[in-house]
Amino acid sequence: MAERMAGRYRQLFEVRILHHYWLDRGASVFDRITDQAMKARLLQAYDVRRLLGIRPTGSTRVALAANQCLFEETALGFVVLLKGSASLPADSAFEFMIVVRDSRFFDYSALTLRPQRIHEAYDRSEGVTCRYKENVPVVSNLSGATRGAGAGKLLFLSRRYRPLAPNEQVEALGLSGTALGQLTSDGPDARVQQLAADANDLPVYLHQGDVPAIIPPAGVVGVPARGVRLSDDVADDVFALISLSAVRPGDSAFSFVDAAGRAKSSPPLYQLRIRNRSTFWIYVNKTTGVVDSVESDALPLTHFGNAGQKQKPSERLVKVEKTGAIISRLVSEVHV
Repeated sequence: MAERMAGRYRQLFEVRILHHYWLDRGASVFDRITDQAMKARLLQAYDVRRLLGIRPTGSTRVALAANQCLFEETALGFVVLLKGSASLPADSAFEFMIVVRDSRFFDYSALTLRPQRIHEAYDRSEGVTCRYKENVPVVSNLSGATRGAGAGKLLFLSRRYRPLAPNEQVEALGLSGTALGQLTSDGPDARVQQLAADANDLPVYLHQGDVPAIIPPAGVVGVPARGVRLSDDVADDVFALISLSAVRPGDSAFSFVDAAGRAKSSPPLYQLRIRNRSTFWIYVNKTTGVVDSVESDALPLTHFGNAGQKQKPSERLVKVEKTGAIISRLVSEVHV
């Protein structure tokens, strides 16, 4: 059956959603692991379906069916297939919702401290109540960034990093010159930890710049500054949205159809990377309760490996230290 299906359909594109909590090994970022056998084992053990669900929006389901396309979730993300003889209009666009399945996801994922509250605002001119969800990222092949070139070119759906602003919040990712930095406290005097001297040496993680500004209808108040509008298409449980267009003007590598509207002979592989949370590890003597030592830098939480010199903490034991409303650091206590 699978062989007959492969003959009738061609892959239009693939999206991989890779979470670094499950793929990094201690302080070693997955992309920098040189042991190819180890990388293969990490990928083989990975299944994003345990963490996140991906589903097409209602209008996308209709569009996929109308254009003879199939959607399938995979262990690494999802694929969309196009019937071999079919073609797509150049203005075709599909949207996919990401929803959270693993209750621990918000413990070990960076940039999940910002609430995704739902807001309602009444539009008097239309006589309807508009609903919005704040801090929902929207990633797209029209604005995604790349790493590498030629056959090794990687297509990320997240935007290019922007320079870190003075008012950014803890865990924000961005540029400090050419380096990639991450805030370990809130602004305005936030501490920045360098992740890479050259930002191009690391993948493009999902970051705060992926959350779009909301422009409400004229006269509508009470709308959050950033996020998405909810609708019959975009459900309340959305964590992030993936928006894919058939053609990206000026960069055909991101397009998923050729000039004739057919599936490309080398279909694009899009990537969405989610960074694991980093915390300051405080080692506490489990007998006396006295603090033994504190790591000088925030260390990444990972399922495999250990970024510290002693026992690693549980991802569930993250504490938020504040001075007033300002987060001063994220802490993990390790009882040794």
